[in-house]
Amino acid sequence: HHGKEVKNYVGMGSLTAMKKGSSDRYFQGGVKELKKLVPEGIEATVSYKGLMSEVVHQMMGGVRSGMGYCGCETIEAMKQRAQFVKISHAGLKESQPHDVDNIKEAPNYHE
Repeated sequence: HHGKEVKNYVGMGSLTAMKKGSSDRYFQGGVKELKKLVPEGIEATVSYKGLMSEVVHQMMGGVRSGMGYCGCETIEAMKQRAQFVKISHAGLKESQPHDVDNIKEAPNYHE
């Protein structure tokens, strides 16, 4: 994995999860032959992002930052004032770092 740490991801609707008992969740609990299970999820590897406490700390920082942009001091104020704005795919790309090479890893930014 190119020198990066990874974790295995097994979605609840994946074949592996269904074999271990999640098939009833997808209305396939009565299927007896494994080859007849129809998976609705995936299995993959994902980049390891660190300890859960570190990941949550970064997320909380993002929430605090967003609250500051909205002028909100509490979650309740954020619920009242927040507005979601739909943007195009081109707008999303434009809002991300672009026209640069070798972005340094940051704990709160993943491509």
